Amino acid sequence: MASNTTTGYFCPPPMKATSNGIFQGDSPLDFALPLAILQICLVLILTRSLAYFLRPLRQPRVIAEIIGGILLGPSALGRYKPYLNAIFPARSLTVLDTLANLGLLFFLFLVGLELDPKSIRRTGKKALSIAVAGISLPFVLGVGSSFILHKTISKGVHGPPFLVFMGVALSITAFPVLARILAELKLLTTDVGRIAMSAAAVNDIAAWILLALAIALSGTGHSPIVSLWVLLSAFVFVICSILIFPPVFKWMARHCHEGEPVDDLYICATLAAVLAAGFVTDSIGIHALFGAFVLGILVPKDGPFAGALVEKVEDLVTGLFLPLYFVSSGLKTNVATIQGSQSWGLLVLVICTACFGKIVGTVVVALLFRVPYREALALGFLMNSKGLVELIVLNIGKDRKVLNEQTFTIMVLMALFTTFITTPLVMAVYKPATRNKANYKHRTVERKDSSTQLRILACFYSINNIPTLINLIEASRGTDKPKELCVYCMHLMELSERPSAILMVHKARKNGLPFWNKGKWTHSNHVVVAFEAFRRLSQVSVRPMTAISAMSSIHEDICASAEKKRVAMVILPFHKHQRVDGTMETTRTEFRWVNKRVLENTPCSVGILIDRGFGGTSHVSASVVSSYITVLFFGGCDDREALAYGVRMAEHPGINLTVVHFLIQLEPVEEIVVVDVDGDSDTKGRSSDNVFLTEFQKIQKENSTNYEERIVRNAAEIISIIGEFNHCNLLLVGRRPEGEAVAALEGYNEYPELGPVGSLLASSDFSTRASVLVVQQYASGKPSADLPTISPEKLFEGDSESD
Repeated sequence: MASNTTTGYFCPPPMKATSNGIFQGDSPLDFALPLAILQICLVLILTRSLAYFLRPLRQPRVIAEIIGGILLGPSALGRYKPYLNAIFPARSLTVLDTLANLGLLFFLFLVGLELDPKSIRRTGKKALSIAVAGISLPFVLGVGSSFILHKTISKGVHGPPFLVFMGVALSITAFPVLARILAELKLLTTDVGRIAMSAAAVNDIAAWILLALAIALSGTGHSPIVSLWVLLSAFVFVICSILIFPPVFKWMARHCHEGEPVDDLYICATLAAVLAAGFVTDSIGIHALFGAFVLGILVPKDGPFAGALVEKVEDLVTGLFLPLYFVSSGLKTNVATIQGSQSWGLLVLVICTACFGKIVGTVVVALLFRVPYREALALGFLMNSKGLVELIVLNIGKDRKVLNEQTFTIMVLMALFTTFITTPLVMAVYKPATRNKANYKHRTVERKDSSTQLRILACFYSINNIPTLINLIEASRGTDKPKELCVYCMHLMELSERPSAILMVHKARKNGLPFWNKGKWTHSNHVVVAFEAFRRLSQVSVRPMTAISAMSSIHEDICASAEKKRVAMVILPFHKHQRVDGTMETTRTEFRWVNKRVLENTPCSVGILIDRGFGGTSHVSASVVSSYITVLFFGGCDDREALAYGVRMAEHPGINLTVVHFLIQLEPVEEIVVVDVDGDSDTKGRSSDNVFLTEFQKIQKENSTNYEERIVRNAAEIISIIGEFNHCNLLLVGRRPEGEAVAALEGYNEYPELGPVGSLLASSDFSTRASVLVVQQYASGKPSADLPTISPEKLFEGDSESD
């Protein structure tokens, strides 16, 4: 780079790896290792900070990394020469580029793991046609615009390679970036999302083939026969890889069993093969990245082997080394080179050409296949997103002297702009994720006709929640009327920026929010197998589902699914789990935030399950169920909902239900008179409670239900009575109990989402082995939570390591 060279005609001396320390007169910035460490730390701090600030705009992290690279380069901070020469001196760039390309090598291997050739072969005519149109028209327009650039700012560059590089740069769609945008906007399961994912996968493969062609043509000063030999050698490499590696990888995968650690020898052998493939393709003259990408595609996607590879590689590569590649690109990008009306006009021309080619080509073909206009327009905007592959193309073109500095800068800004506008444009024209308010009747368990079907959406994060969940479903079904219970079991999975998140999406039958599996059941999915086995044994309608979203928005998936499936209750796991010693330990504080948001936005009743091993660690069959369930009844709609659910459970012959009704006997307090200022509403609530309790007492069954009234005067007596039932299997309580008795427990409201009684039962200070289900009844037209509007930080103040 012209702005980052040393004065004089002599090359700077090579940098030594490590210094002797500042006390012996060495500056760490003059040595390769400490300088590389400083560069990495600076890059991580800046890019992560930018990603945090861009998160409200729903921008993918690649935007923050591209902007961070530009800011660190000569376009912004690099304009201060002492900084540029100290932190990014010319002699350090070789080390920086080597680390960046090594990280990029393994990242492209992970990208290959994301692409499933089977899914590409199943691409329909519609998606394939859209992909072809989304490649061909931008490619032609890119070649056309290259003639204008060649006559203005790109004079002297080799013509044919420049034409191909421009065409490839404008025709690329970034598959990983597109997948994350679709997940962020809840579009993965829509028709738009499925078509876009299929078309982008085809586009990705085509882009790499075109890039290989561009690189083969970019050799200068050689006969065209050399380019032909490069292409033939690359073709032979791909054929040999297809013949040699898949049998080896399949053999490794067969020796990797679910639930067992993958042998380190297989991991090391695969990573060594990736490096060797990179060496071969670099020797051929294509690029080391191609070898890694081809091997990633050939690795089998099923089983634990691919997951173990991703787990070993992705955090180090994507979190530490990959951002260096964006800085390396930023150091080559100098916005100051775009000067004058001609340069800015060419920038506008390139952006308009890129957007026009992608959007118009995609929209026209989509409309020919009778895709609705808004969906076609959304497809066009989605296919216009760029990303890392775009930067790879531009950097290779820059290194091969096909793109000069000004053209390179224009193309980087084009990629940044087109990707940045993708999310807001799609949100403006297409909003299928807006929840459709279904008008259904039974949004609560409490209802006039108790014989109607009860629908439940039970959510869980890990397989550790499944035994308790299955036993809870078993207790809820009743053996006489199994078809009157329908349960949707939703596996909540976090979609992160990690490549494995997209791999996880591919393993699902449908991508993203949410799906339920039908037909074939594979043994690789233990969750599906567990619920399918229970469904066949119990004859209860159980449908496994999966929601894949960021933790900040997964509550939207839960509420939308509850509305769509017309459920009466959503059951959520508490954010703490019980340790072996009986104390409660925080699993993830984000789970608590999810619960709070569901309570605020739910279209039905909600239950938060504090799991202490209800029914044991395995499914208890109907014939041997013997559980004792206690309802703690103070009064109010939530307590009635808890009791209504308990009555449903009591229909099971193996369930023994006890209802404890707390009644207050006020302690005499000299001459103080208590005036009830809300007497009408309180009387109405008591009337509903009395009617409900009267009806319950009429339907009591001998030896299976028990009703008790307990007179209490203070909190100590309430806690003492609750302690008498700490050996039951499940406690049902309302989240917002009403009445004078519960007022004594207001000081125990540590967890607002559980209410005072639930907070007491969730406390590690309260000794009980019973699981607890805290119930909130849906109230039409009212705020459903009564939770204080506080930030997640405030909400999590009570959670510490000591908890």
